Amino acid sequence: MDISTQNTEAPPPTPPRPTAVHKRTDRGTTRPGDRVFLGLSRGSGILLLVIMAAIAVFLTYRAALAISKDDANFLTAFEWNTNLEPPTFGIAVLAFGTVVSAIIAMALAVPVAVGIALFITHYAPRRLGGPIAYVIDLLAAVPSIVYGLWGAIVLVPHMTGLFGWLDHYFGWTGIFEWQGGAPRSMLTVGILLAIMILPIITNVSREVFRQAPQMHQEAALALGATRWEVIRMSVLPFGRSGVISASMLGLGRALGETMAVATVLSPTFDITASLLDPGGGTFAQNIASKFNEATTFGQDALIASGLVLFVITLLVNGAARVIINRRKEYSGANA
Repeated sequence: MDISTQNTEAPPPTPPRPTAVHKRTDRGTTRPGDRVFLGLSRGSGILLLVIMAAIAVFLTYRAALAISKDDANFLTAFEWNTNLEPPTFGIAVLAFGTVVSAIIAMALAVPVAVGIALFITHYAPRRLGGPIAYVIDLLAAVPSIVYGLWGAIVLVPHMTGLFGWLDHYFGWTGIFEWQGGAPRSMLTVGILLAIMILPIITNVSREVFRQAPQMHQEAALALGATRWEVIRMSVLPFGRSGVISASMLGLGRALGETMAVATVLSPTFDITASLLDPGGGTFAQNIASKFNEATTFGQDALIASGLVLFVITLLVNGAARVIINRRKEYSGANA
């Protein structure tokens, strides 16, 4: 037989056998280290939920002991006297003061913080933006008691001129009517809280604005947009969710601030229409000022007020999460 007529094609190569590294398990992981990391991550999340649940159970149990013996309406009473028989206490003044001071702080701090963050990232030269960012980072690390001492010694005496100006031009509204006296009011507390939360909001917003896609900004400039139009059309939509998250971090500190508020405010269990009159109170300030001298029942009553602050904080963070999820598709983060 002629050798040329034989089939000279070589057999097809045998495909390589998959090694153990490429074999996937039922859990979708590829290495034992991945499974360990998955277990640690999942355990950390579960542990956090357990801790939150334990805090909620503790607060609820101690609050129920106090509220069951309260002779007044816990949500609407304008009095806090746990030494009476029967005891009478309520959180109306504390809830009002906490919410009002936090709103004032957010209204003052958020626009300024966003403006500073935009200035550092898009306007200031590097030689100037670096030192400003460094100083803001240092301000975020200052303890609250230092802010409180500064507020009591420096801020409060210098608020007299502002209060007089507001009373002269806007006193007719009732909100800025001033009867004289030391300016230890909710407006002073709101200004001090705004100064305290300003570095937090600025730092987070600055980092978010730095992540804005450079291609989007260059495309807007190529089309003839001004620098402000680039920020308005490209940077701000991209960083909207981050600014909201930063604002919620600042709001959490404003709601729970204790020593600074206790140092500046002259607390009374009364609600006034004017933000300039002394009086009012917050949950954290009331707990800090009364806890050491309270009896066991008084401590339960203070824990009950802490439970309300705990619920308010959860509601605020939940609302922030809903807002971020609704606006996520409008952000440039997914582009």
